[in-house]
Parts: sequence; structure tokens; C-alpha cells
Amino acid sequence: MTVNRFFVAASGIEGDQVRLSPEQSHQVCHVLRLKPGDTIVVLDGSGTECDVTLTAVSRTESVGQTTSRRRAPGEPATEVTLFQSLLVREKFEWVLQKGTEVGITQFVPVLTERSLVRTKTIEQNKMDRWQRILMEAAEQSHRGRIPQLEPILPFDQSLLRLRDFDRFLIAAPSEGAMTLRSALQGIPRSPASVAVMIGPEGGFTEEEIARARDRGVVPISLGPRILRTETAAIVACALVLYELGEMGA
Repeated sequence: MTVNRFFVAASGIEGDQVRLSPEQSHQVCHVLRLKPGDTIVVLDGSGTECDVTLTAVSRTESVGQTTSRRRAPGEPATEVTLFQSLLVREKFEWVLQKGTEVGITQFVPVLTERSLVRTKTIEQNKMDRWQRILMEAAEQSHRGRIPQLEPILPFDQSLLRLRDFDRFLIAAPSEGAMTLRSALQGIPRSPASVAVMIGPEGGFTEEEIARARDRGVVPISLGPRILRTETAAIVACALVLYELGEMGA
């Protein structure tokens, strides 16, 4: 039987007692029709999940008691950050959802020379929507943390993050690009931190690739077929996690 999962803010957890938000309480009471005595899984966002037995249920407030704690099995130890060139809303939201399911830790939107979307900031209503997408995808896929969504960075500023990672990769299907497996050799299988940079529909310009290479970013190829940018994002990050032993396969 599937047990429903909820990320709960730190303010809703006091010792072994858990208090759901009004929105979550409405879902528990009116959508899921759970009752006192039923069990849910609560996640505190730190990578820990708790079995919680509901003790009170109403449409505005639901309370439960923690019965056990463990590390969330769906949370990878390897931290993968996706630097994704800005996409139209539908494609970017798809990347957020599927990337969360795969195991991406952090998303950084990047403004590149060929980005079709040229905005430099994320509107609050759009940020709120994207945060909901991340949370719901994390709950569905049994993650222990909600991935972070960073502000938009211009391409050259994103390269300044190089030192934050064990390896910084850029998808560039050009002569001299390494295979992903070769690019990951020499770093610890787990835990590790890997950044993957994916370009827009038209790809990175040669000048962008050259500037990235000059800063130590490693160009990689994802194979002989040309992938759409949103496909490349998910494939590349999944392959990183697979090569570092995080896919359980």
C-alpha cells in the first residue's frame, strides 16, 4: 500500500509531534480522506523521513506522532547541480519535475547567448509555482530533500562556480569532447559534487565553449545522436548518477 508523503517545515515539527500546514490538512482530510490512526511519511528536508501516525485530522489542522525515523532511501549522496540554459516555461518545468525525480540536487537557470528566453529575474508567482513542482516531484519520487532553485545567472558568472564542484561538465558535441564516463574518472564515487551545464536549443556558441574550457570546465559528448536540450539535461544527470553508483542498477 502506498503511504502518502509530505514535506513539513521545521516550524511544524516539535519533538515527536508533527503539525501539517492548512493546505496539507485539507489534502489529508478532504482529498485523501485519512483518519486518526492512519500513517503518513513526513520529511523534514534534511534527508530524514519519519513514519507518523495521525492523532487528529481536520480540514484546517492535522496532527500526528512520530513512530520511527530513517534516512530517506531515495536521496542520493552525490550532489548533481544542473546549470540549464533558460527555456520556455513548459520545457523548464518539465526539466524541474523530471530532474527532481532522477536525483538532481540543485537547478541553476543560465542566460546564454542563444537563450530564447531573455529574462534576468524570476517573478515571484513563477518561483512559487516552480517550488511547488519541485516539492511535489520530491514527494512523489521519495526524495529526502527538495532540490534548490537558484536565481538566474549570466553564462560567465556561472563559470565562477567551478570551484564548488569535484567536476564541472559542459555538454558540447564537438571534436575533442570526452565521454561522460571518462570525464568522471578520478573523482570519488560517493559522495561527490558534479555540475552539468546544458545549452539552449541552438547549443552553446563556440566562444562560450572556449571560455568554459579556459576556466577548466570539461566538454563532454552525450553520444552520436543530437538530443533536445530538455532531454539532454535529464540524460546527462542520470548518467552522472549511474556512473557514480547512485541509480541502484
